[in-house]
Amino acid sequence: MVDSLPSRARVVVIGGGVAGCSVAYHLTRLGWQDVLLLEQHELTSGTTWHAAGLVTTARPTAGTRKVVQHSLEVFRGLEAETGLSTGYQETGTLHLAMGEDRWQELLRQASVARGSGVTMELLDPEETVALFPPLDPTGLRGALYYPEEGRATATDITRSLAKGARQGGATVRERVQVTGIERTRRRVTGVRTTLGDVEAEYVVNCTGMWGRQVGALAGVQHPVQALAHYYVVTEKIPGLPEWMPTIKSADDWSYVKDDAGSLMVGFFEPGSYPWASQGIPEGSSFTQLPEDWDHLGPFYERMIERIPLLADAGIRLFFCGPESFTPDGLYHLGPVPGLDNYFVAAGFNSVGMLSGPGAGAVLAEWIVTGKPSVDLPEADPRRTLPHETNRRFLEQRVTETLDLAYGVHWPFEQRQTARPLRRTVLHPCTDAAGAVFGELKGWERPNWYALDGDDREETLTWGRPSWFARSAEEHQAVRTGVGMLDTSSYGKFLVQGKDALRVLQVVSANDVDVEPGRIVYTQWLDDAGGIEADLTVTRLDEDEFLVLTAPATHERDLDWLRRATADTERATVADVSGTLAMICVMGPESRRLLQDLSDADLSGEGFPFGSSRMIDLGLGFVRATRITYVGELGWELLVPSDIAVHVWDTLLGAGAPVGLRPAGYYALNTLRMEKAYRSWGHDISAGDTPLEAGLGFAVAWDKPGGFCGREALLRQKETGVGRRLVQFALEDPEPLLLHDEPIYRDGVLVGTIASAAYGHTLGRAVGLGYVTGPEPGLPRSWFETGSYEIEVASQRWPARASVSPMYDPKSERSRA
Repeated sequence: MVDSLPSRARVVVIGGGVAGCSVAYHLTRLGWQDVLLLEQHELTSGTTWHAAGLVTTARPTAGTRKVVQHSLEVFRGLEAETGLSTGYQETGTLHLAMGEDRWQELLRQASVARGSGVTMELLDPEETVALFPPLDPTGLRGALYYPEEGRATATDITRSLAKGARQGGATVRERVQVTGIERTRRRVTGVRTTLGDVEAEYVVNCTGMWGRQVGALAGVQHPVQALAHYYVVTEKIPGLPEWMPTIKSADDWSYVKDDAGSLMVGFFEPGSYPWASQGIPEGSSFTQLPEDWDHLGPFYERMIERIPLLADAGIRLFFCGPESFTPDGLYHLGPVPGLDNYFVAAGFNSVGMLSGPGAGAVLAEWIVTGKPSVDLPEADPRRTLPHETNRRFLEQRVTETLDLAYGVHWPFEQRQTARPLRRTVLHPCTDAAGAVFGELKGWERPNWYALDGDDREETLTWGRPSWFARSAEEHQAVRTGVGMLDTSSYGKFLVQGKDALRVLQVVSANDVDVEPGRIVYTQWLDDAGGIEADLTVTRLDEDEFLVLTAPATHERDLDWLRRATADTERATVADVSGTLAMICVMGPESRRLLQDLSDADLSGEGFPFGSSRMIDLGLGFVRATRITYVGELGWELLVPSDIAVHVWDTLLGAGAPVGLRPAGYYALNTLRMEKAYRSWGHDISAGDTPLEAGLGFAVAWDKPGGFCGREALLRQKETGVGRRLVQFALEDPEPLLLHDEPIYRDGVLVGTIASAAYGHTLGRAVGLGYVTGPEPGLPRSWFETGSYEIEVASQRWPARASVSPMYDPKSERSRA
């Protein structure tokens, strides 16, 4: 037995589950042989060993669906390479609907699948029972059938990947524990282990439910927490058909598959509990947790009603084991903030077996080439905020993640646990004004404002929500009068120093070398021209700038900026978000409102669009910036936190003559959608370029010194784009768009909707979506012509398309 390790490896992969072995295997496939995989116990001994083995492409985003499609390629082809079976069988999956709400969800899921190129079929009860004869069809509304899915054996696939990695030159070592991760400033340099130190250029954390503990060794944060997860395996059932489709009966919080003459019944039921939240016990391997039939029994009894033969089947195995979950139900895949060359693939929320092989392929490509071919902003570890790794927060939030996993995934549904946590200084003001709060990144934010007598409980529905009319009134107030929004949760970064301009010029696609007192809308790009950030930069003084960004990308954008600021640069980056509140005063009457409260000249000539300056307001001073995210005349007011309440009250007290109305984030979204303003993570991300996104106007092609991504953009500009972001409006005012709906041009699938809302001024649902043409270099007219349809809940609706905003296409209102 070898009792030592190499002193150096190009890549050290920590964790010998399916994800870790996939990363090692795919690195060797890309030509990197100097790979060392370390497993503290035995391969698969964490959570992989007890995975149910279900393979389904019904994932929540286009990116995570692509990851599973990569996994399917591995399941189907790996055995031919290694000689070891993956255990994959293509049996199909049946998603059952027991009521109309679930059926509507499946109709929408079917449309989403079509948009991703996934084969599926909607079935009636008789067709469903024909595929799974033990099923009692009583109460069954129908099913969504994925015929090309199946199941695999988690242990087999992992060992086959490990063998493939070894064949490619990697070293796989079991029973070696990583006890430390070495770093020099912002870069990882190696690991400490029970068999000595190993120098490494890259370190990859694939440790599953140990992810948070191992991350802490490197001083980084991974919000991963283990929960108890149950399944039952029956005794053999005489006459049971083999290789039937897997059943997913989400209305019963259960899944069922036949297993060598038995039935496995698994559960994603409400009421689980966190396990080992203060740290996984030393030596934990092939862990089983205590049985709890009092908890699980009622759920199993529901499945007896669904599959009556379970009533007479003995139970061979009652299993409870830990599975790792995250606060938002999405795994973490990619680099982390604050530490170069350290990557993570963990927190798979019980879909590690089906996603791990594909995730490993994506991550290996990321490490080797610097950018993955699958765009996954939703899985980016840089979305993590410090409070998300707090033990008590995790215990509450991840338990809710599992509680909701098999629930109906309603639009606009809000998490209820671990709240309230973060409140802006204006929270008492918005609360007094009737705000009904939603949560984003821990922030309590006004989604809409209830009037006296309104029902503040938000009824979850596939139709128009209970707050639809109130939010429409807020929308129209901004369009016709003036609205006031608390946007204090936005991130603010102060960049100062002799080299501040140089840093921001390189990182920004637009030209930020403007006169002090001007704001610039810009994107930050990667080397391939992909949009890594979408924000504004205000020049405050010669060597002082303020970066303003959305709360959802706060940590990510701050990390991107700090990475761009080399140690040799004479520039500092400070997060000043907590020192400034922000109030957006927007609408055609905003000038009249503000002018009565300030001595500053707010006229079109005295305060032109794009200006930013300190003005008096009430009894204090604020920074007023004339810009808009709603498509109307207006100002963003950055207010020192200590006078923010005074400024809010002053505005509210003077607002009656101009029809001032507080407005929430639901209205903000409907307003920006009518104007086709982009939202990072929805409409644009690293998989999109400014030219594809219609943001070429924000690119300063010839500014001195260029910018990151310029060469890639120039190449795309020369060839032309064959894919473009287009605004759509349904012809019929009744259907609602959400996201991911397929787009058809002349009957051919050409894209999907990225984000959508109801346009109260346009009087119909509006969406933004990418349309892909047959070739690069297509003229703008191609994207706007043709007969367009958008598929909503498996029904196609005619739509009109426009590359320009349908509302105020020349931006005359905001520049008035």
